[in-house]
Amino acid sequence: MGNSELKTKTVSSLVWSFLDKFGQQIIYLVSSLVLMNIVAPSEYGLIGALSVFIAFSGILIDSGFGRALINRKNVTEKEYSSVFFFNVGLGVLLYLILFFSAPFLAKIFHDQRIEPVSRVLFLSFVFNSLALIQQTLLTKKADFQTITKLNLPALFIAAIVAIWMAIKGYGVWSLVAQTVVYAFLRSLFFWIQSKWRPVVYFSFRTMRSFAGLSNQLLVASIIGAVFNNIYPSIIAFFFPNSMKQVGFYSQANKIQDIPFSTLSNTFRSVSMLILSEINEQTERLKRVVSKIMKAISFLAFPIGLYMILAAKPAFGLIFSHKWDGAVPYFQLLTLAGMASSFSFILNELFIARERADFFLGIEIVRRVILILLILVLFRFGIMGLAASWVIYTYITVIISLILSKKLIGYSIFHFLKDSLPYLLIALASTAIGYFATLRISSNLIFLLVSLILVFGSYWLICQFLRLEMTKDIGEWVASKKIKL
Repeated sequence: MGNSELKTKTVSSLVWSFLDKFGQQIIYLVSSLVLMNIVAPSEYGLIGALSVFIAFSGILIDSGFGRALINRKNVTEKEYSSVFFFNVGLGVLLYLILFFSAPFLAKIFHDQRIEPVSRVLFLSFVFNSLALIQQTLLTKKADFQTITKLNLPALFIAAIVAIWMAIKGYGVWSLVAQTVVYAFLRSLFFWIQSKWRPVVYFSFRTMRSFAGLSNQLLVASIIGAVFNNIYPSIIAFFFPNSMKQVGFYSQANKIQDIPFSTLSNTFRSVSMLILSEINEQTERLKRVVSKIMKAISFLAFPIGLYMILAAKPAFGLIFSHKWDGAVPYFQLLTLAGMASSFSFILNELFIARERADFFLGIEIVRRVILILLILVLFRFGIMGLAASWVIYTYITVIISLILSKKLIGYSIFHFLKDSLPYLLIALASTAIGYFATLRISSNLIFLLVSLILVFGSYWLICQFLRLEMTKDIGEWVASKKIKL
């Protein structure tokens, strides 16, 4: 694939992938803002306590086998069918295990409501397992437009159902419905759209042929799912009668993660195709990774720092102090969110070079580090746990950069050269917004004025210094004007 063709494919994929991820996050954010004003924090805590298990549902959408199928150039119908039946079998097995474990979960999390809630919520495992192949086929064709058109309506309908149920007084069951209805509709829409149907075939030999890459990715995904979502479960287990705090922590984490997961998922969806396309061209890989790091830095740092600045007035304006207890968690966890996207992209690099051993090795090493951090900082309470996640996130980025230097020569020095200018400018812009709004008492006016000052000054300074991202955006806008 030539440079111009690759660039066109990249831009198109990036736009539609961004619309998909951004659209999902907007729907989730709006629905959450409505639901959080109706549903009590303690009922959110019930879902938060189960988040470590819910995360397994995502693995069944984006498992190691899905990525292995994308990497493999020629895949037969029998291979697709084998992976399909394995994935569905895994989904059913997980559901049955957790279904019969529900009484035990209720006991360890100190709340009997967990038992019926978990048994319905975990149906999403089975539904999500059904659409892996359909999504993989669209991804291999870089048809993110169709994926977007299937994901967003399913999520929108699920959000409407959840809001209606919350208004009718169903409480935690409205949150359960949002997850289960979305999983069901999403799989249904993929099946309606796709012409692919499995043949009655399953081969262990076929599954073993994917074992080198997919098994390591699957194990790494499981480890990631557990540890990335373990904190609400730890709080629920070690702090009895803490469902309200679990709700504060889990929702603070989910809301702060919205912009950063949008960035991560957008760039990951594109990079998994582009990096795989040029996976044997080391210097080209290095240039592409550098460009992605600059783009993420350009967006993540000002967004994250403004979120920290605006957290208290924003929560007060939207929730009338009902969720004030979530603000400290939100501000601290945002520091981790700003760095999270970098690790995701470097993981895609390792997978593109088919170095799943790097991917799995990092996963194991950094989780050991996380356990040590939790043990050290646990005595400082829930804020100590949040701090352990922040420290862990930055250590993860450093480890990934050390390995990327060995792989393609992209080092910590290169990363700092690419990202540090945007961080420093974002800090300066946030400081301008902070000092200029010290005497503003109205939450709404504070948010509007600080928003304009922070992002306006950030853009102007970047332009004045002629940083690469502003030049690229200017060239893109100019090209669109010429076409019009």
